[in-house]
Amino acid sequence: AVAKQILINSTPQETRIALIEHQKVIELFYERNSDKGIVGNVYKGKVVRVLPGMQAAFVDIGHERAAFLYAGDFYQSGLSTDEYEMDDEDESHQNQNQNRGGRRGGGRRGRRTAEDVPPIAQLVREGQEILVQVAKGPIGTKGARVTCHLSLPGRFVVFMPTLRHNGVSRKIESYETRKRLKRLIDQYRIPDGGFIVRTAAGSEAVQDKYVKNDVEYLKSLWQKINRKYKQNAAPKLLHYDLDLTTRMIRDHLDEDIDFFVVDSVHEHRKVLKFIRTFNPDLKNKVELYLDNIPLFDRYNIENEINKALGKRVWLKSGGYLLIENTEALTSIDVNTGRFVGKKTLEETILKTNMEAAEEIIRQLRLRNVGGIIIIDFIDMERDSSKDQVYRYLESLVREDKQKTTILKISNLGLVEMTRKRSRMPLHRYLGHSCQNCDGRGFLKSGITIAHQALRDMRRELPFCEEDHLHVTVNPEVYTILTTEEQQAVIAMEKHFQKGIKLKSDDTFHLEQIGIHPQNAAKMKGAKIDPLPFLAKTPAVEDYAQDEEDQADDEQAYQKDVTAVQQFRQQQRGSHSNAVVKTAPAAISNWTESGGEEVTRKVELPPTNMSESFDEDEDDFEEPAVAEAPDDVDAPVIRTPSPQTTKVSHIDDEGFDEDEDDDDDFEDPLEDKEENTSPDQSRLSS
Repeated sequence: AVAKQILINSTPQETRIALIEHQKVIELFYERNSDKGIVGNVYKGKVVRVLPGMQAAFVDIGHERAAFLYAGDFYQSGLSTDEYEMDDEDESHQNQNQNRGGRRGGGRRGRRTAEDVPPIAQLVREGQEILVQVAKGPIGTKGARVTCHLSLPGRFVVFMPTLRHNGVSRKIESYETRKRLKRLIDQYRIPDGGFIVRTAAGSEAVQDKYVKNDVEYLKSLWQKINRKYKQNAAPKLLHYDLDLTTRMIRDHLDEDIDFFVVDSVHEHRKVLKFIRTFNPDLKNKVELYLDNIPLFDRYNIENEINKALGKRVWLKSGGYLLIENTEALTSIDVNTGRFVGKKTLEETILKTNMEAAEEIIRQLRLRNVGGIIIIDFIDMERDSSKDQVYRYLESLVREDKQKTTILKISNLGLVEMTRKRSRMPLHRYLGHSCQNCDGRGFLKSGITIAHQALRDMRRELPFCEEDHLHVTVNPEVYTILTTEEQQAVIAMEKHFQKGIKLKSDDTFHLEQIGIHPQNAAKMKGAKIDPLPFLAKTPAVEDYAQDEEDQADDEQAYQKDVTAVQQFRQQQRGSHSNAVVKTAPAAISNWTESGGEEVTRKVELPPTNMSESFDEDEDDFEEPAVAEAPDDVDAPVIRTPSPQTTKVSHIDDEGFDEDEDDDDDFEDPLEDKEENTSPDQSRLSS
C-alpha cells in the first residue's frame, strides 16, 4: 500500500495543506482567509451578454468579472437525462478503463458533442435568471467558469439535480460491491435528481447508515438552495461550498491515509466534528501537532515549495528538467546533465527518461499545472524504449485526480498532453510578474541601453534650447558611455555645439534613461543635419595592418564610388526624357478635366506580411465536448474595491539557442554545485 499523509498548517491568515506520498510532497493546497475560493459555490445569476459566435454567454454572479457559461453546460429539463448518466450496474467491468491516460472515465456525466448542442441564443437570453455552479475559479482576466449541471458532493454520495437516475462510480471495480451499492442507492430515488455513489463508499468499513446520512444531508441542502432561489433576486450566493480543510477530509481522508496532522486547535476541532458525523472510525488517524518547530519545517515542506517555484528540477541520477510556463502552454525539457550512465547510450537515455517521467507527473500535481503540456524527452532510437516510457507515463497519471489526456511519443521525442485546470497554478498564486523585466525573463544588456541613449541624445540635441543636455542613466550604462562610447558623445557635442552632462543614478532601472530637457516631440518633421562620419577604433592596431592592402582598398573604394555616380547620372537622364515624352499627355488630361489638376494615385505592390503579428490572435476552436476556451477574457461588470490587488499576467518567452539534440547532454566534468539552492537556480531579475 502507498504510504500517504496529510499535513494541515493553519494560521489566521491562510490555510496550507500538503499531500504526501512515499515521503514526497505530491500536491499543495492553499486558501487565504481574505480571498477564499468560489469553486463549488451555487449562485442565482443573470445573463448579461449572449455570444452566438462563441456558443457561450456571460453571467453576472455578483463578482467583479462576469462568469463564462458554455452552451453545452446549460441544462434544459426537456433534454434527455441519459446524456448525463455516469454509470450503472449494467456496465461491464472490461470497459471501465477504456480511455487512455489513467482516469479517463469521461467525468461525472456523459457529454454531448458540439453538433448536439443547440445555439446558445435558443437556450438563454439577456436578462434571464438562471441557477449556476462555479466549475472553475477565475484566473487573471478570465472570469469564473460556471455550469448549470449542479453537483453537490457528500462524503460517500454526490447529488446531481440534472440526473433522473442513480449510479455508482466507475472507480469501484468489484462487480459485487457495485451491485450492492446500486441496490442501496436505489432505495433513495427522488424526482428532483439522481445520486452517484462515490469511490469512498466502496470500502468494506463503510456502513450503509453512513450512505443514508449523506443522502438525507444532500436532500435537505438541495431543498434549502431551491428555497433561496425563489426568495432572492439575482445575483445572489445561494450555497457556499465547504472550506479547504473540510473539503480535504471529505475527498481524501480514507483508509489509505496513514495519519492526518493538524497544527491548529481550531482546525483540529473542526476535523473531528466532521469525521464524527460522516465516518467516526477514522478519528484515530487525526493528530494534533503542538511542537515548537513549525509543522512544514519539520517535514521539509517549505523547501519543497521554494523548489516548486524554480525552473530547474534536479533528478537523483544527475539529470534535470527545465519547466517553462507560458500563457499558451507549459514546456518541459529533459536533460541528462551530469548523468553519464554505465553501459550503452540507449540505456542511459532510457533510464533518464523513465526517471524524468515520474518526476514530471509529480511536478505537474505539485505546481498544479493545467492546459496544454509539451514534454521533450531525450530522443530514443528504439520503438520499444519509446513505448516503455509512454506506458510508464500513462500509469503514473492514474493517481492524479485531474482529468489528463496523453498522446504517444512522436518521432521528435515529444509528448503532447492536456491536464484539466482546477485552480490557479502555484507560481501565479504565490507570486506575480517580475517588476524588473516585466515578466519577460530577461533584460536588455548595458551596451544595448547605451546605444539607445546615444540615439535619444541624437534626437533631442537639434532642438535643445539650453546649453547642455542632461542625461541620467543606470551606473552600468554610465560606465559604457564614459569609456567605450565616449568618442561618440564628444562627436555629438562638437557637431551640435551643445554640452552633454551624463549622470549616474543608482535608483535608475537598467533600461531607464532620463533626458532633460525634451523638445524633440514638439519638432516632429523638422529637418536634421546628418552627423559627420565618426571613425570607429580599428579592431586591429595600425602597426599590424599592411599599407599595401590599405592602398588597394582605397583605390577599390574610389572606383566603386565613381561607378555609382555614373549610374545615378544615367538614371536621372532617362527620367528627364520620360518626363518630356509624357508631358503632352499630361496637358491633354488637364484640358479634358476642365483645367483642374488630375491626380493619379500610384499603387505600390503589396508588402509581404507573412511575418507580421496580429495583436489578438488567440485561436478559438469549438470543442467536441462541452468545454469552454481558456483564452476568453470576461468583461468587467463591477469596479473592484480599493483592497483588491490586480495581478497582471505577462507571456513568458522561452528561448532555445541550439536545436541540436546535443543540447540534452552536458559535460559531466563541468564545475557545478551539487546542491543548487532554489534561489540560485531561479532566474534572478
